[in-house]
Amino acid sequence: MGQALYRKYRSRSLDEVVGQEHVVKTLKNALKNNMISHAYLFTGPRGVGKTSVARILAHEINQLPYKGDTVNLDIIEIDAASNRRIDEIRDLREKVHIAPTAAKYKVYIIDEVHMLTKEAFNALLKTLEEPPAHCVFILATTEAHKLPETIVSRTQRFTFKPINKKQTADHLEKISAVENIKISRDALELLAEHGEGSFRDSISLLDQLSSSKKEVTSEIVSETLGLPSDSLIDELLAAVRNGENTALVQLLDSLRDQAIDSVAVSANLSRKIRDSMLSESASSVDIQLLRNLLEISSSAHPRSSLEVCLLEACLASKKPSVNSKNVVANKATEVVVEKTPEVLPDIPKPEPVIQNGGFKLDDWPAVVSRVKEEAASLYTALRLAAPSLSDDKLTLAFQFPLHQKKVAEGKAKNLIGRIVEDLSGAKMAIECVVDKSIQPKIETVAPVPVNEIEPDEHTQTISNIFGGGELLES
Repeated sequence: MGQALYRKYRSRSLDEVVGQEHVVKTLKNALKNNMISHAYLFTGPRGVGKTSVARILAHEINQLPYKGDTVNLDIIEIDAASNRRIDEIRDLREKVHIAPTAAKYKVYIIDEVHMLTKEAFNALLKTLEEPPAHCVFILATTEAHKLPETIVSRTQRFTFKPINKKQTADHLEKISAVENIKISRDALELLAEHGEGSFRDSISLLDQLSSSKKEVTSEIVSETLGLPSDSLIDELLAAVRNGENTALVQLLDSLRDQAIDSVAVSANLSRKIRDSMLSESASSVDIQLLRNLLEISSSAHPRSSLEVCLLEACLASKKPSVNSKNVVANKATEVVVEKTPEVLPDIPKPEPVIQNGGFKLDDWPAVVSRVKEEAASLYTALRLAAPSLSDDKLTLAFQFPLHQKKVAEGKAKNLIGRIVEDLSGAKMAIECVVDKSIQPKIETVAPVPVNEIEPDEHTQTISNIFGGGELLES
């Protein structure tokens, strides 16, 4: 079995590290002046050289040769993802006091350190506060924001940057030459772009294509990796911006048929929208679309999420219909001719249409009534709401958190918003708050017959919380 290219071409010295000059320069100066810290923290995205530099540094500190497959008893690597419990860290604390076997320093490399539990972090903190003179810690993580500040403050932090597209493509070109892989420059740049700044990911993609007997082109890369073409991205964005539902659905079907990666589509669309912002041709719909596209990669169902995201943006882009009596539009020449309106002094002018659809608090009972028809369980809580209006926001105040939590759910708010829009044409943002000072209106019910037993104290308390209702005999 052959060795993976990303392992074969892993950096073996600080001079071989590409794209992290700011880190390499500082570490070289520290080694030259013998200013070794007791703890280092390497942060940055995946595949940019954090672990490789950690291994190189561990060998440089001890003035040992490093060939990639070197095993040294005084250089200990720990994967925090699988050794995250406090027991493993306690074991580490006991062993750090043991002197190195042969090297000058005992170096602990803890990868993905953010995966440690809270208790494990507390145990590690005590070791970082008072480390033995012969011990050095090198912590590496892709999610530095998850580390306690007490840990970060006791280390020298180095932030690794994503590798830029040109550096990645140049590096891939050198590897291709050594490995006799025939590949075009366009294909290399496409691999670098798809790698998103990760050397490891880009080299792994090159390794995947290295078995091809003919020259690898950008078309082969796109087909193999399921990447969308630039023309397809342009067509998708045009259909969305023009509000062309039919064209968009056809393009989405094409994506599905060609098995094109939805995450790659969302990334390319995001890049295209950002480029349009530089030319100041982006719209407010583009901003909302960009926000939704950023969530596609973390979605459990990227394809479905992408389709919903684009269809919503397409509907939002639809231009309002124009009154044919006042404007005649020639679609072929895109020339708009306005007719001069007739002056009718004896006929009063119609009132202007309110942009928010004219929703008023007087319409609220109708909304509640519709909710009762469509979702009876939601109606129980909603009828106790005290509504208020502010611009395009409808605030629903509840006396009890139980009712506020039920109505604040996404499905409930969507239902209310849809009914409000159906009744008034207004698109309202729905906000649910708790206000214990309000006295919600509760529907009156038929009085209990005189011969019935009066509700006891517990029944009255329940009635106050959940609203009035009929008392049923058990």
